[in-house]
Amino acid sequence: MFSLFRENVRIAFDSIRTQLLRTILTVLIIAIGITALVAILSLVKALENTISSDFSSMGANTFNIQRYEFNTRRRGSGEDQKINPVIRYTQVKAFEENYVFPTSQVSVSFTGTSTAEVKFENEETDPEVTVLGANENFLENSGLDLALGRDFTQFDIQNNNRVCILGSDFKNGLLKNVNPINKTISIRGSRFKVIGVLEEKGSTFGNNQDLRVIIPIQVARSLFTQPNINYSVSVKVDNKDAFEGALDEAIITFRNIRQLAPVEENDFGIGRSDDLINQISEISGYLSIAAWVISLITILGSSIALMNIMLVSVTERTREIGVRKALGAKKSTIAGQFLMETIMIGQFGGILGIILGIAIGILISSVANFNFTTPWLAMFSATAVTLIVAIIAGLLPAVKAAKLDPVESLRYE
Repeated sequence: MFSLFRENVRIAFDSIRTQLLRTILTVLIIAIGITALVAILSLVKALENTISSDFSSMGANTFNIQRYEFNTRRRGSGEDQKINPVIRYTQVKAFEENYVFPTSQVSVSFTGTSTAEVKFENEETDPEVTVLGANENFLENSGLDLALGRDFTQFDIQNNNRVCILGSDFKNGLLKNVNPINKTISIRGSRFKVIGVLEEKGSTFGNNQDLRVIIPIQVARSLFTQPNINYSVSVKVDNKDAFEGALDEAIITFRNIRQLAPVEENDFGIGRSDDLINQISEISGYLSIAAWVISLITILGSSIALMNIMLVSVTERTREIGVRKALGAKKSTIAGQFLMETIMIGQFGGILGIILGIAIGILISSVANFNFTTPWLAMFSATAVTLIVAIIAGLLPAVKAAKLDPVESLRYE
């Protein structure tokens, strides 16, 4: 059995070499479809991993009260965009004072600027540093970990201490070759002592999360006084069984602060990490379906091309088939030889498509800063698809070759 398999492989290789150009074109057609499948599935998985890791850091037991940018409602034949009012400091302060729920803690923060210049001694950064104002619960509620130093304390926040926590990029940039802890940096003329450095988080869609400075919220409010600053509230619940109760209590509390009537809709949004991840998974599912549709359409064309090349091969090798049958070859042996040749061509195209698809996925992921992982599912799927396509495309030529009459085949010119 093994010797027959080895013989079929050898014959298939010899046949492929004799019609090299047609084989290369067929392999390329198959590879295009597999490349599309592997590349798109790889990028979808990389995108899902990147966004999920960003949102999952918020924690399964954490939710945010935030302002939705736009809420669209249909009005007649057009659309009217409703903008929720900003969440003001007086409102988040009232929430912090009035929200009381067991085993929960509240974090308040806002973005002062995303174009700050940070100075250390005689050096300064480009104006691209984000400065956040936050209270002592911000790091824990946001799922941020410290690589060096310590977190804010309640004493730091209540006394408006000029202290700060830096993103990890400062260790390799402005404060390289020195221990950042207890060093003094300057932001808008105000001096801050560094008490901590965050662990690396990376960037998403060009948003560098490691190039930021976190300072006490009241100090930040004194530095950044632009109108209509929007604040964010984050609530973390230690007991996950009490999560829904904590969420309902938070909505009621903030509705009262906003002075909304019972019949009015919320003019603020609730952000939950699990909801965001579920939405991402749903979108990823649609993208995966699109990848399969695009690749299968291409693979359908390649299967027709593969079947055509094998039918032409059967015709060209009619006399060879007659000789083999005259020497005692069975129909199953002849069919197996052509089926093996078809499968090998299909697998060559599949392997080339997998290599190109992964290369494209790695290239785009590196440019877009996605968390690329080896797409095993896409690779197994591509291998299975090419095998099925090869078997389907090779059945008709194999059966045709097996049914040829040996006498007529020997007389074929």
